[in-house]
Order: sequence, then structure tokens, then C-alpha cells
Amino acid sequence: MKKVLKGMPTFSALGFKKQLLALAVCLSIGAGIASVAEAAPARNVNPPALKAGAPQVYVVKKGDTLWDISKKFLKNPVRWPEIWASNKHVKNPHWIFPGDRLLMCTHNGKPLIGKDEGDGCEGIIRRYTGGTKMQPQVRIESLNNAIPVIPLEYIKQWLERSMVVAPETLENTPYILGTADQRVLAAKGQTVYARGNGMAVGQRYAIYREGEPYNLTDANGKKFNAGLELNQVASGIAVRGENDIVTLELTDTYNGEVRRGDRVLPEYDPMLPTLFYPTNAENITAGGSIIRVMGSISTAAVNSVVTIDRGALQGVEAGQVFSANQKGEIVTDPKTKERIQLPGQRVGTIMVFKTFDNLSYAYVLDSDLPIKVGASIQPPLLDE
Repeated sequence: MKKVLKGMPTFSALGFKKQLLALAVCLSIGAGIASVAEAAPARNVNPPALKAGAPQVYVVKKGDTLWDISKKFLKNPVRWPEIWASNKHVKNPHWIFPGDRLLMCTHNGKPLIGKDEGDGCEGIIRRYTGGTKMQPQVRIESLNNAIPVIPLEYIKQWLERSMVVAPETLENTPYILGTADQRVLAAKGQTVYARGNGMAVGQRYAIYREGEPYNLTDANGKKFNAGLELNQVASGIAVRGENDIVTLELTDTYNGEVRRGDRVLPEYDPMLPTLFYPTNAENITAGGSIIRVMGSISTAAVNSVVTIDRGALQGVEAGQVFSANQKGEIVTDPKTKERIQLPGQRVGTIMVFKTFDNLSYAYVLDSDLPIKVGASIQPPLLDE
């Protein structure tokens, strides 16, 4: 298993296994962020502001997400690490499970939230400050039960079976030539033929549908292709080969059927971040925006997945949170007849969960208004 990747380059390793998905966005942050509650804010800002009516006690329920829990306590949920009391004597002190009892405490005049181990706030503060060394304890709990940062079902398709590659990487790669029964489409249990060199009998392959390219404009106004989206539609195994034509038996299909021209690439273990946590985006190349809404023409809302035009090369990492801001309407001044652009407004919050060289996939955490393609992104103000 790998720690948080600083920025994932364009993917070449394909075939994402289901058992790793549960780890991809789980609450466990111990491997990537040590003692997050003690980390000072990156800027000179006020302490995190508690939400009006924040609970003194909250019992974690099945179906909760970390973001939702954070929103119950804080005006700005991204500042959760500053108030979370991690237990230094526990291997994974940041995991939260259904049934855990969270207490709102005060330490040195600042809010502190931790898991009640039966000794209330006194014990939470003592463990947080390292005042007591705990005896080893065993807690048997399925990792799949850990409270995730966001609902996995909403990002599963994009986390497991979608990626962005450089167009040139597809040159001379095998492709689907036809089907055994001359059908236009093929699905699980059917046989297809692929053409291309380098395929091996017995090897498993992923079959991808090419999406629309991401055409961006650089700082000099020059257009360039930032990548081509690939969506996996099937998996199969090579059973026979003759010259440059290989027979594939489809073992699985996902969100579509196989067509002629679909790309065939080897299926490998994933190169995905296994752990990430909502963090404030900093040191990112300015000027980013939302350039695509997955599964929609132009509008995103809560639980949507979007693509932003900032990736690993611009400093973006999985887990970073951004505010989405919509440009103001252009109106005609009724007195002067001038065309005036009204001020923009914040319309939502997104969190990156998968990065490429110049692009990233992000999940919409919340939205006050529909988020449209073209909305600008920026690190949220910590005092928001």
C-alpha cells in the first residue's frame, strides 16, 4: 500500500481492484499527517470558529462521512485537523467508526474534539498532550466500517475506472477489431477480437473507451491538449492469438459495452493514493477553474464529480479543498447604459481525489447554487 502521492502523473498502470477502493478515501490519515490537531495553520488567522449550536456530544452513525461530521462542529470544515485530538498512543488515531462518541472539549482556551474512551474530556486532553502512556489495546473492526471522508459510491467510477492519459501514449496500442458473432456491441461472457502487437495469451486486459480530449490554453494564449480521458468499459482475458489478432473473453463489463475501436491495455495493480484527508490547498498555481462536469453537460451539485485544470504539475494533491466561485452576471446600467459585470460569489466547495499532470478529478462537497463549467477555484479562506 502506498502513502499519499504528492501528485499522480498521467496514469499508465491500469486495472483497479475493488478491495483498494475502501482505503482510497477512508478517514485514516496517520500515514500522511502526523498529529494534525497540533499543526498550526499555515497563515496567521483566528482559531477555527465553532458552528452555532455545535453539539457537545456526537455519536457517530453508519452513513456518516467525515465532512458531514466536521460541518456539525465548524463553520469551515476544512479546519477539522486543527481541533481533532489525535491519540498519540494509538496506531491509527484518526479512524472513526460508527458508535464512537465524540466530545467537544476545551484545551488552553481552544476547542478540542476527541473520542471518549470512558474518561471524558479529561482523558481526551491527557492522551492528546501525551500525559499518560496507554497500555496496548486491541480493537477488532472492519476497515470497511471506518467513516469515509466522502461517500465512496459517488466517486467509485472515476476513482477505479477513469483516467487521463497523454494522447501520444495511445499510439500503436491494441484496439477492438470486432466480435465473434458480428454484433456491434459486446458484453460480459462474449468474445471479441483485438488487433495489435505485444498482447500475450493468459494476460488480463482492460478495455477503455476514449472520451473527449481536454483542450486548454496556456499562459501565452496557446492551445494544447492536456490529456485524453479513458473510461474502462470491460475486462477480459486473452485466450488465443494468431499473428497480430488476439481473442479476448470478456469477464466483466462496467457502465457500457465494448465497441469496435475501444483501446486494449494491460490490467495492472493500481497506483492510487490509499489515504487522504481534507486539507487546505496551498502553493497552487493560481487561476484554476472547473472545465468539465462528469455525467452532465455543464452543471454540478453536491455529490457531482468535476475536472479542474490544475494537476500535479501545478501543485495539486489528493485531499486538497477548493472554493468554487461563479462569475457575476453582466448587466446594463439603467442610467449610463454601460455593460457592467457584477461581483462573483462563492457557490460551493470541492475536494480533489485523483490527480494527473495538468488535471484533477474533484468531488463536490457542498454547493449553495449550481456549479457551472467555468467556475473559478481558489483555496478557501481559513476565516470563512
